[in-house]
Amino acid sequence: MKPKILTVDDSKTIRLIVTKALKPFDVDVLEASNGVEGVAVAMREKPDLILLDLTMPIMDGSECLAKLKSHADLKNTPVIMLTAESGRDNVMKIAKMGVRDYLVKPFKEDMLVERAGRIIELKAKGGGVKKVKRYDDPLNILVVDDKPAIIDQIRAAVSDTPWQVHGRTQTGEALDYCSQNIPDAILVSLSLPDGAGFTLFQMFRASTRTKSAPIFGLSVKTATEDQTRATQVGFLAMITKPLDPDDLKAKIFRSLSLDTSYKYFQQRDGVLAVMLPTHLTPNVANEISNQMRSKVSEAVDSGLGKMIIDMSQVRTPDINLVKLGITTIQLCNELSIQQRLVGSTMIQAECRNYEETKDWVFVASYEDAIRDLSRK
Repeated sequence: MKPKILTVDDSKTIRLIVTKALKPFDVDVLEASNGVEGVAVAMREKPDLILLDLTMPIMDGSECLAKLKSHADLKNTPVIMLTAESGRDNVMKIAKMGVRDYLVKPFKEDMLVERAGRIIELKAKGGGVKKVKRYDDPLNILVVDDKPAIIDQIRAAVSDTPWQVHGRTQTGEALDYCSQNIPDAILVSLSLPDGAGFTLFQMFRASTRTKSAPIFGLSVKTATEDQTRATQVGFLAMITKPLDPDDLKAKIFRSLSLDTSYKYFQQRDGVLAVMLPTHLTPNVANEISNQMRSKVSEAVDSGLGKMIIDMSQVRTPDINLVKLGITTIQLCNELSIQQRLVGSTMIQAECRNYEETKDWVFVASYEDAIRDLSRK
């Protein structure tokens, strides 16, 4: 029997977003536009998960939740609360309601799928379970390029991951590989002889083993006509040569919704520690920034009210570091979270060059930050 997911929200737009996000999965999506309808639908359909808006007319989310918990058949149904407010007081209020999780609107579709997938099993239509994979999970990457040197470059680009790159120089070899294995992602050269890359794309999409795999086009930057054609026929994105390792990995991260947060965010020593990496490229900075609000909200939900932003490992401080720092400190102020910055003399000097950061106060080490926060 298919799992049932009930969305209770007065916004038709939100209900459409939920329906679209869950369309690839073998679930029944139910809808209600207010709390009264939501209770009625829940009593009739007995959903496996409820997405409940906090602020609605007729009956709001708080009252609706209380009604649900008063029914023996519904009191244990997991609920994800939807809210437009992200302030600390609101987050703490939601945490005390006894819901399983919450999402701040507007939210991305992949975030909804990731949160729902933690609670119920999401099976993709056609088979397979939606499992949130991590950056350090072993993935199988199929690369089809008639130039072995390009395959070697891709293998080197992901050498800091446990991913396995399976290179094939001919289309027949690629198809043989897929008859025995299911790749997590596929990279196909658009310059294969006689348009074979486009033919191969169609064959991959027609196969039940590869029809759901993200497929990227490999192309030199100047081959704009091939790139346009590839986008039109359905390639997910282009990976241009010469290769940018960070761009390559970032695109695979996004296509598979890989959880990379554990690399940067850790709850330890009674604080949320944000550990910035040695190479803070624009892609990495955006990745951390996109995860920041949800990770900080999770920390607040866990009762943590202190944060350490450790910049000490960043090798080349630049505008990416400054922008990320500004965003993080603004979020801390919004949620009334105490924070400390850890940074080298070089990082401190760079930050003094900007009006928005000249008043930042740094400590020399993570241990100093812990001691300083423990006195507060």
